[in-house]
Amino acid sequence: MSDQLKELAEIPRDFLKDGGLFLKRCTKPDKREFIKISQAVGIGFVVMGTIGYFVKLIHIPVNNILVGGA
Repeated sequence: MSDQLKELAEIPRDFLKDGGLFLKRCTKPDKREFIKISQAVGIGFVVMGTIGYFVKLIHIPVNNILVGGA
C-alpha cells in the first residue's frame, strides 16, 4: 500500500521537476524573433478572418434559399 502511495507522490514531483527544467531552458525572444512571431500571428488572423468572411458571405444566401426567407 505504501509503495502505491509513493508512486502516486512521484508523479506530481516528476512533473514539477520537468516543468522547472523546461522553464530554466526557456529564453526570452530577441527583437527580431518577436517581430517574426508577431507577423506570423498577424497573417494567421488575417487569413482566418478572410476565410470566415467568405464562408459567412456564402452561407447567408444559401441559408435564405433553403429556409425560404422565413
